[in-house]
Amino acid sequence: MGSPSLFSHNLPPLAERVRPQVMAEFTGQHALVKDHSLLIKAIESNQPFSCILWGPPGTGKTTLARILSGEFNTAYFELSAISSGVKNVREVLSKGKAAFESGQRSILFIDEIHRFSKSQQDALLHAVEDGSVILIGATTENPSFEIISPLLSRCRVLRLHPLQSGDLETILHRALKGDVLLSQRNIILNKEVAQFLVDSSGGDARKLLNTLELAISLHQTSDMEISTEDIREALQQKNILYDKADDYHYDCISAFIKSVRGSDPDAAVYWLAVMLEGGEKPEFIARRLIILAAEDIGNAEPYALQLATAAFDAVHRIGMPEARIILSQITTYLAAVPKSNAAYQAIDKAVEKVRKEGAGNVPLHLRNAATELMKSEGYGKTYKYPHSYENHFVEQHYFPETFSNSPLFYSPENEGREKFLKERLEKLWPERYTK
Repeated sequence: MGSPSLFSHNLPPLAERVRPQVMAEFTGQHALVKDHSLLIKAIESNQPFSCILWGPPGTGKTTLARILSGEFNTAYFELSAISSGVKNVREVLSKGKAAFESGQRSILFIDEIHRFSKSQQDALLHAVEDGSVILIGATTENPSFEIISPLLSRCRVLRLHPLQSGDLETILHRALKGDVLLSQRNIILNKEVAQFLVDSSGGDARKLLNTLELAISLHQTSDMEISTEDIREALQQKNILYDKADDYHYDCISAFIKSVRGSDPDAAVYWLAVMLEGGEKPEFIARRLIILAAEDIGNAEPYALQLATAAFDAVHRIGMPEARIILSQITTYLAAVPKSNAAYQAIDKAVEKVRKEGAGNVPLHLRNAATELMKSEGYGKTYKYPHSYENHFVEQHYFPETFSNSPLFYSPENEGREKFLKERLEKLWPERYTK
């Protein structure tokens, strides 16, 4: 006979039930919690500080905030930026101020703080400045783009990374053996299935535990053997609804970008619709289109970057629901134009050479002769000014003098406008571009 209490709707999810309560139980993020790290020193000296925890879902941001509150013995307030407004923030700040005046410190944890507007973030400044509240914000977005500068300057940014396989295995074992409900069942999870579950979790502990719990729910008895098919079915069911704070958020943006890169405007618009209907922030989508315009389209259609940047500005100014029209326009355009990643590959090749060999000396004829002494040393003396020559071009050496050959970093494609660049470069530098 099954045990309905295992899947009772009155119980918190498995990820919540097995959430670590003290630092000794915290798994992963070794750089943050190792001996003599900034966090550990702060705990040892009992000196909490405001910080922004930046990292992907399921890496321990909420858990770490709650543990720090316990370690510092503070009052603890938690808000979600999705559902909280300025009024909620001011109410908590008022409580924190009262606690501060009575001698108790308070931590305010704001999940998805990047979703707060400028005015909402402004409301936090004074409390963070005077120390009446210790702010811990959690974000999956780059704080440099999403957090206002005055607030960011008052906080340390702590980077969290996807969990390693060994960390996820530890969390999985702890859940099976330590959870008050799962430990009472005879759950068989062989090594191959466990590894498949870990690999499918993408460094996300919450995804790991939610998938495990859903896979277990497919069985109606206390004795069960979880199979790879159970994990696949759980993963499929889990991805039915769009969750901005979960892994499907990243799966969708990945499918969207790959559809644009693959020149399929219809598929791209479909994934755009999925994200917008799920409540995705339009600026999040527009920002990634700017990156794509440079990375995947490049000089095949150089105006793509300009238009993507303009689209981001328009989306930011207009907001939803009309922003969907702007996003649809730029998405279909970027999907339809010719593609080239030559510029993207060029900088990576050049960076690789610099890292491997170091930076070369600037030739004398390319140096700026800013003083008479520099001129006497020959700076810029033999430089040939291209505009003084026919077709505004003259062949001369622009690489360090130690380079015996001129390396080829940029290999333009025969796509779109880049075809013209390729033909011109082949004419100007035949030895390099016609090999």
